[in-house]
Amino acid sequence: MRWSVGIEAECGDVLTREQVVELADAIAATDGIATGIGTTRYGAQLIVEADGREEAIEKATEEFWRAARKARLRPGPLVRTEAVGEDEDAAG
Repeated sequence: MRWSVGIEAECGDVLTREQVVELADAIAATDGIATGIGTTRYGAQLIVEADGREEAIEKATEEFWRAARKARLRPGPLVRTEAVGEDEDAAG
């Protein structure tokens, strides 16, 4: 099943447009989008295939940290993770 997973990390620095664009480029392969311009948090919404919510969050988190490293963003604590399955989304 496809899951849409939102993840956000606190980095302590105010993020520039360029930093968030680099993150967006790094997650583009997973149909992801990036957020965080002008804030101290960077985030992403990623699409992953998984059998359940926990597996979806785990897969998306691995991809999120891979993309953050590629974008050379400072790691920080995760402050938000949420997952919505395609069947949940359709049901409203």
